[in-house]
Amino acid sequence: MRSKLFVPGSRPELFAKALASGADAISIDLEDAVVEERKAEAREGVRDWLRTRTETAGPLVIVRVNAMDTPHFEADVAAVVQPGLDILNLPKPESADDVRAAAEAIARAERANGVTRPVRLLLNIESPRALREAASIAAASERVMGLQVGLGDLFEPLGVDRRENAAVQQVLFAVRMAAAEAGVDAYDGAFANVKDTEGYLAEARLARRLGLSGKTCIHPSQVALANEAFRPSDAEIEHAVRVTQAAAQADASGTGAFLVDGRMIDKPFLQRARVVVSIAERLGLLPDA
Repeated sequence: MRSKLFVPGSRPELFAKALASGADAISIDLEDAVVEERKAEAREGVRDWLRTRTETAGPLVIVRVNAMDTPHFEADVAAVVQPGLDILNLPKPESADDVRAAAEAIARAERANGVTRPVRLLLNIESPRALREAASIAAASERVMGLQVGLGDLFEPLGVDRRENAAVQQVLFAVRMAAAEAGVDAYDGAFANVKDTEGYLAEARLARRLGLSGKTCIHPSQVALANEAFRPSDAEIEHAVRVTQAAAQADASGTGAFLVDGRMIDKPFLQRARVVVSIAERLGLLPDA
């Protein structure tokens, strides 16, 4: 999931356009993008749209619900956990107990709404406590598919400059390590200045170097930037293919470590190469594709 495009839950006329944007996923937002007076209306509209969605081969469909400490959480989950939903995005979980409670709410809604394909969880890390407990949060439920960084909510109340690269890097790396401990992916969050394409790309490229899998888009113009930043380069793909081919030959001859392009390759490098080949295959980028 290289790119995830936000769409206000109160704008159902934009859902189809978002699906056609080229993003790997769309994230319909019932939280910050919807004013209090329109929460119920937006919830009902998203529920109705999800009930009509039968095509699951295209972009993933995510819904960000309101946080668990709001009066909207239970109603949001009960409404949007429908067969057309792939992932529920939970903002502001503070502990593993929060995640388990959210997973139980999803299970109740699945039974009530006849959902047979399990809805997964994307968890936002948006507070100092959540950052400290990110690994246990990520491991709290088998539904969790990833952690997502929420730098605005994390930094602004503390007076941390959102453009302070050292702070951004530390948080991204900490969340990536926490996600890795739980065996799930990590994702970068939003970049608010839509006109600053260079800033968006710089942050996305930093996130990729730190091992994150994708980045949020708050405007369709950012989708291509995210897809570019998180796409393996042709050189990476070619090297990874050579590594996997050499590994097969090494296995046949009983060799452990081996050289490819002058670099020593052993298990961790082979694991990385296989990930790159898998991504390239999914994107149709393999040399023989």
